[in-house]
Amino acid sequence: MGIVQEHHKQERRCVYLSRPGCQGLWHARTCFMKKVLVIDDNPTIVELIKYAVNLQGSYQVIVAYDGVQGLERIFAEQPDCVIIDVKMPRMDGYQLVRCLRGDPRTVNTPLIILSAMTREEDQVNGLLSGADEYLTKPFKPTALNAAIERVLKLTPGERQNRTDYLVQTQADRD
Repeated sequence: MGIVQEHHKQERRCVYLSRPGCQGLWHARTCFMKKVLVIDDNPTIVELIKYAVNLQGSYQVIVAYDGVQGLERIFAEQPDCVIIDVKMPRMDGYQLVRCLRGDPRTVNTPLIILSAMTREEDQVNGLLSGADEYLTKPFKPTALNAAIERVLKLTPGERQNRTDYLVQTQADRD
């Protein structure tokens, strides 16, 4: 018997069916792997992020090297979480995040900005664009994995409340 794959929005489940011998016994093994898309134009940074994410051991990591390619991969792969750099060719990270938050298919996709831009203003812009978390480079693998776990647990209501709070806080400052 071949491989059967079941896909669910919140979790990827691959069910492998095998038929040992001729006894007619069925054995099913299930594995759960979340899919994380890394979008960064620096191949060295991509490899570091992949290594850090794989330390956790439970993610399938896919990559894109600019914002436009990232957008294409998001719709093709439907990742469970996306890690996005800000400064990239063709479409920067802020533009990509706004595009994803404006599309009903990706409005609730967990998004993490991971950037070398460390000013508070940069972080506020990233969060106001719609990112769930904003981490700075250099980063600690444990901090990145903790951020992934946090954003994967966010509900659409929590995400909206957080955005509303950020917008109101920013409006109060201005």
